[in-house]
Amino acid sequence: MKKIYYFTFVFLSCFQLFSQQLSSKASVSVITCGPGSELYTTFGHSAFRVYDATLGLDKIYNYGTFDFNAPNFYLNFAKGKLIYQLSTSSFSRFLSIYNYENRWVKQQELTLNTTEVQAFYYFLEENAKPENRAYQYDFFYDNCSTKIEEVVRKVLKEKVEFNNSHITTIKTHRDLIADYTTTNLWSKFGIDLALGSVIDKKATKDDYKFLPDYIFQAFENSTITNTIKTPLVKKTRTILKEKKVKHPLQIVTPFNVFLLISLFILGITYKNYKTKKRTKFLDFTLYFSTGIIGIIVLLLWFATSHTATYRNFNFLWAFAPNLIVSFYLFKTKLPTWLTYYNWLLVALLGIAAILWIFKIQVFNAAIVPLGIALAVRYLFLIYSKNYLR
Repeated sequence: MKKIYYFTFVFLSCFQLFSQQLSSKASVSVITCGPGSELYTTFGHSAFRVYDATLGLDKIYNYGTFDFNAPNFYLNFAKGKLIYQLSTSSFSRFLSIYNYENRWVKQQELTLNTTEVQAFYYFLEENAKPENRAYQYDFFYDNCSTKIEEVVRKVLKEKVEFNNSHITTIKTHRDLIADYTTTNLWSKFGIDLALGSVIDKKATKDDYKFLPDYIFQAFENSTITNTIKTPLVKKTRTILKEKKVKHPLQIVTPFNVFLLISLFILGITYKNYKTKKRTKFLDFTLYFSTGIIGIIVLLLWFATSHTATYRNFNFLWAFAPNLIVSFYLFKTKLPTWLTYYNWLLVALLGIAAILWIFKIQVFNAAIVPLGIALAVRYLFLIYSKNYLR
């Protein structure tokens, strides 16, 4: 009886493999998509396409999807434990989405023999099963783009060779992000606020590949060896072209908003200096808001698994204890210790400036006017403490 079960299992397994056998005309391609207007589409996208005209198969394998309905989705997102997964769809459906979003789509058909195409197909199908498709996402080191090279290396092993000689620039991760956020300055401000000094180190050439554009270039310069060494990409073509859109002039930018806020702070401070009175609500608002921001920065640093939020020196100007100290600012007579505390705040602003000068951490430019206004306000409170009402 056991032998019958064994042969039945082998037969069914072979039948399953036979039913999944692709034709000799099947191909595997890397699909690269251009940036979109939403933050989560700002950096573009990468995916695999398996195409077999003989079998009528045209399938996309997409490592860049996640489930909003997953348990504790928002909590896991905040903690840096967001689970992404490999999903599949028809290529026509995939393409219609990018056409609607006005994003370009390019295809790189890989130079593979029939056995290698089949190996890719088996690997992707196996990886797309519910028990295998999930992985813990990391924006810089494990995303839809880095997965492309990872899969190619797993399937082709030592046959494939990636050449990074096309990368001639010296950039940090923050520089690379900035290249893609020139038209989305509020997103850039949020990124600069949330991510720490770890992204201000020089990026290696492999580090560039968290961006789909650089994976595209990497494949253009890669080779595969089957008896002889040949380019890994057989043919590159543009499937969708982006329609040129004129971006409106950005007026309500972070720098402009913080400049106006800073001018308001400086104006009130000057008025307080002339009248020898203190606007208590302004002081409370400044200390309270910087304290809240500081707590968020520290939580992202110490209470999450995000690899890019470590050593975030934004806490130097957004000092978390300000949240508690803010309530003392409602007092008419300020406590003596607050003078020393304000000197500490001025010193922290100076340290932040030094870190910026030496590029230990590059802060967002919008912080400049705010930092100046905060320093002036702190010094005003220090030197005017004896006669303020």
